[in-house]
Amino acid sequence: MNQYCTRCSSIIGQCFRLQILLCSFVCRCSSMVEQRFRKARVGGSIPLIGSINKHRLIYMSHFRGVLKNRNFFLLWLGQIISQLGDRLDQMALIAFVYIRAPGSTMEIAKILSFTIIPVFLIGPIAGVYVDRWDRRRTMYACDFLRSALVLSIPLFLFYSKSLIPIYLVIFIVFSIGRFFVPAKLSIIPDLVEKKDLLIANSLVNTTGMIAAILGFGISGVLVEWLGPKSGFYLDSLSFLFSGALIFFIIKKSSACMNLKKVSKEIVEVIRKSVFQEIREGTLYFIHKKDIRFTAGIIFILWSALGAVYVVLIVFVQKTLHSATKDLGLLIMFLGTGLFLGSLVYGKFGQRISHYKIIFASLFLSGIMLIVFALSLHSYPIFTTAAVLSLSLGLVISPIMIASNTIIHKVSDNAMMGKIFSSLEIVMHLGFLLFMFISSLLAERFSNLLILIIVGCVFSFLGVINLIYHRRISWLD
Repeated sequence: MNQYCTRCSSIIGQCFRLQILLCSFVCRCSSMVEQRFRKARVGGSIPLIGSINKHRLIYMSHFRGVLKNRNFFLLWLGQIISQLGDRLDQMALIAFVYIRAPGSTMEIAKILSFTIIPVFLIGPIAGVYVDRWDRRRTMYACDFLRSALVLSIPLFLFYSKSLIPIYLVIFIVFSIGRFFVPAKLSIIPDLVEKKDLLIANSLVNTTGMIAAILGFGISGVLVEWLGPKSGFYLDSLSFLFSGALIFFIIKKSSACMNLKKVSKEIVEVIRKSVFQEIREGTLYFIHKKDIRFTAGIIFILWSALGAVYVVLIVFVQKTLHSATKDLGLLIMFLGTGLFLGSLVYGKFGQRISHYKIIFASLFLSGIMLIVFALSLHSYPIFTTAAVLSLSLGLVISPIMIASNTIIHKVSDNAMMGKIFSSLEIVMHLGFLLFMFISSLLAERFSNLLILIIVGCVFSFLGVINLIYHRRISWLD
């Protein structure tokens, strides 16, 4: 027992130290840039290369100042821990299904669907409604509620014969999370000065992405080592710690929650706002061919992701003989590829048509998926799988970036929110639908065959569209 406690405390300490190192890393980068700048100013070997570098220097030098803001630092650290908690939740659920129904794609699809449904059922309500609540109170209330709900799984529901109570808890936890995200993004202007907004948002988004990517790897290892039950305990603890940090943010409350009034307003929001936005966004799709075309590409992409998501989880578990460790690390490498691909495309993407990039990425993604599946099936070596996951992330990343850029360029500003709300529904409906279709097919056909077929479809669509693209002038 003592050995188990020592292992737990050691792991938790490593996780927290890693998060604190992120802050240290940002500050150190800022110091290095300042030193190089001073050296250049006094006639050192590094020349000044213009005003752009001066602005970049000022931008970097403000990182440390923003992190010294107590309220913002508490929010920043809390959202990093919250990201780790979300990843722990997902990995614990996958491990839980692995124990209850090993190799069952349908059971994984069922349990994961309850983490996705709140995105388009609750998301539109939450986004409209968060502005009417005190954001700080909303955030710590969300974290404390999620902590208690997740804790109920290992305490009361872990050995339950029926999975329905667990489905319900998962749905509520991820529904609450839909209120947390817009509240987190909306509270930043209340915590920092206007001149620091760009730096603050950059820190939140960049370190949030890094924490999410690393979180998959850390969570996969933790859950594999300690078991899914301990994974739920750690997840509950992460939400509790995140909520405590946000609770200590000093901010004047702007609103009081009246439950009766809240329920009436939610009904009104659904009736007047959500359905109206969906209707207007749908009509806009019908009349704008470039948006309609791009939405079709996004639907295909997310349908394909849904088709391979659950199948790929079971495929990796069977070939590498691991419940979550290798899976979490492979997702971490995939996320790293997505991040690096975004940086590369952001720097060089303006030189090529967005549609050509999307079609080329579809083709390359299909090839990479086929190579990944065949390589892992023939040579189940983690190192090979990690390199291929990284490569897959690199070639997939331009698709969503280019698609979002097209939407930004061709949409009316007044319709932007409605379009992206409708797109989110389109994406997740495609994902859920094809996740269940592929799960049913996986009961009758091999996982390898399904992955190869999806890869072939991806590549075929990419090639056909690249050829057809030459004949349509408006796609340029």
